Amino acid sequence: MRSAGALAAGVALSRPAGAQTYPARTVRLIVGLPPGSAPDIVARLVAQWLSQRLGQPFVVDNRPGAGTNIATQAVVRSAPDGYTLLLVTAGNAINTSFYRHLDFNFTSDIAPVAPVGRTPFVMVVNPSVPAKTLPEFIAYAKAHPGKINLASPGVGGANHIFGELFQLLAGVRLVHVPYRGSLFPDLLAGQVQVYFGAIPPLLADIRTGKLRAVAVTTASRVAVLPEVPAMDEFLPGYEASGWLGIGAPKSTPPATIDRLAGELAAFQSEPDMKTRLISSGVEPLRMTPAAFGKFIADESAKWAKVVKFAGIKAD
Repeated sequence: MRSAGALAAGVALSRPAGAQTYPARTVRLIVGLPPGSAPDIVARLVAQWLSQRLGQPFVVDNRPGAGTNIATQAVVRSAPDGYTLLLVTAGNAINTSFYRHLDFNFTSDIAPVAPVGRTPFVMVVNPSVPAKTLPEFIAYAKAHPGKINLASPGVGGANHIFGELFQLLAGVRLVHVPYRGSLFPDLLAGQVQVYFGAIPPLLADIRTGKLRAVAVTTASRVAVLPEVPAMDEFLPGYEASGWLGIGAPKSTPPATIDRLAGELAAFQSEPDMKTRLISSGVEPLRMTPAAFGKFIADESAKWAKVVKFAGIKAD
């Protein structure tokens, strides 16, 4: 009896001790976008901080391709031990309906850990468009059906889908023009007239008047463009933000997920890290793993409706 009791006590004590020893070796953070992209820059900031904080290397492993699905599949197939993580993005939520034949189920095969932050977008138009406000643009678009081009880096990406949500709620139809290369020369020249994009790369052209900011895509105004109204002010219910977070393979031990979530909360609370996030165009966003899971499910359901409305699918 004494031996059995000692064994049980040893098992009970080993669990929290094991959680405290994580990580004991290198952790890979897989990113489904190329080096130098905005999400990759944030991932490297997080990895560097976690490496210093936890005393083990957190290494960014870029696996671009197939709309981030290559990276996601690599994590889904990895051991659920906390040593392979995924940088999850709004694109993952869009992909659940945009790609119809995936070999995984993102919402059930990836365990949510915690968000890092959200990325507000802004709707910009070329100054050749006479509309100066969102209501004026909607009226102009309705008066010129099929005459206004919506640029994006590709079909099914956030830039495209955020524009489709606008069309759904505004009751207008724009002509989508996807680009494989840079769309900015044509946008600045007026060959395409409308673009939904992350704010930081557009700030200089907005401030010099080369592009006109019509509305930000968040539910409320953002500090970096305080004079630009939120889309929700004219189209109630419109909210479309990019976001970033960390996920792990399903069945990853809850103690490991909680440890990572706690460290990410500490990362966001550290003043220098918070400043660096904001300067990168990312607003810190904190949630528990459970709340983050619900957020991802809600985002996936929302974008599924937009994908269906637009009638788009992966090539």
